[in-house]
Amino acid sequence: MKPNEQHLEFIQNSISRMNQCSFQIKGWAIAAVSALIAVYVSTISETNTGNKIYLRIALAPVVLFWVLDAFYLSKEYKFIGIYNNVAGLENHIVIREYEMPLNKFTGWHYSFWRAFIGSASTVPLYGALIIGLTVWGIAG
Repeated sequence: MKPNEQHLEFIQNSISRMNQCSFQIKGWAIAAVSALIAVYVSTISETNTGNKIYLRIALAPVVLFWVLDAFYLSKEYKFIGIYNNVAGLENHIVIREYEMPLNKFTGWHYSFWRAFIGSASTVPLYGALIIGLTVWGIAG
C-alpha cells in the first residue's frame, strides 16, 4: 500500500517544528548564560574578584533549558517513529490515516531520558555549560 503523502507531510511539519523549538531553546540557554556571565564580569574590580552568585544562578536556567530541550527532542523522536511507520519503513505499530499517536511510541528510543542524557545534541552543550560554570565558579 502506498503511504499517504499528505499525512507524511503533516508529520514532517511536526518534526520540523519540534526541531526548530529545540534549536531556539539552545539559543536562549546560551543567551541567558552569556547575560549572567556578563553581569558577573561587570562586578569584577581591582578590589573585588566578582560576585560568583551570578555564576551559580546561571546553573538554574541551564538545567531548565536542558529539561525543556529534552522534552521537545523526545517528541521529535516520537514523530520520527510515526513517520517511519506511515512511510512503511517500520510497521510495528498500527497507525490510521492522519493519526499522530505519540502515546503509542514508548520505550527508551522515544523517551525523555534518552533525549536528556543520551542525545548528541543536548549532552555536550548543556554538559559543557554546567562544567564551565561550575569550574569558573569554584576557581579564582
